[in-house]
Amino acid sequence: MTSENPIFCALDTTELGRAIALARDLEGKVGGLKIGMEFFNAHGPSGYYAVAEAGLPIFLDLKLHDIPNTVAGGIRAVLPLKPAIVNVHTAGGKAMMRAAADAANEAGGARPLIIGVTMLTSLDASDLADTGVTGTPSDHVRRLAALAAEAGLDGVVCSAHEIEILKRDLGRGFKLIVPGIRPAGSDVADQKRVMTPAEALALGADMLVIGRPITGAGRPGDAAQEIVRSLAA
Repeated sequence: MTSENPIFCALDTTELGRAIALARDLEGKVGGLKIGMEFFNAHGPSGYYAVAEAGLPIFLDLKLHDIPNTVAGGIRAVLPLKPAIVNVHTAGGKAMMRAAADAANEAGGARPLIIGVTMLTSLDASDLADTGVTGTPSDHVRRLAALAAEAGLDGVVCSAHEIEILKRDLGRGFKLIVPGIRPAGSDVADQKRVMTPAEALALGADMLVIGRPITGAGRPGDAAQEIVRSLAA
């Protein structure tokens, strides 16, 4: 599904030309690209294909969340694009997640990984309390990740702070995709639960989603390669 390079670069732009240029610049320097809902809503499948021409695996970050039949239909609709990964919100419940996994299985051996979003890395304990969720972020993520595993999902999106406990709870085969990754000295921007790439990988992350530290650099390809070198240090 991916190369040995664990970094997926979040393009996070609605500009088609910039997304294509970034994809070309990053070919061979990252393990894949993440296309979010802003870009996909703006450009649809044609924009997706234009970025995918660079040859990198694509994480289609749509965060599907609806009734089970609708989410299953959403998964079926994107299967022809052949993304490496598609995600859904675990808050949609077990039946919804199971419907997503079953729909992906219709693709046979070429199926994408179906990953559940647990708790956004822009949230912390006070944000959970505002929505009526009691307990710590770790408790909340563990509960949702366990539900995702029961529903047949391939893994979850979590912050670096939940890596160790989820690997212990759910095993090495359950994939952990970790955003909120910032190289040492980087601006954390709107992220609240962050960690450096080397720290997250050492804890057991399977994939690191990194956006602005790469895309905001003057030379994105060089920035990506520097992060890769830091992982080998």
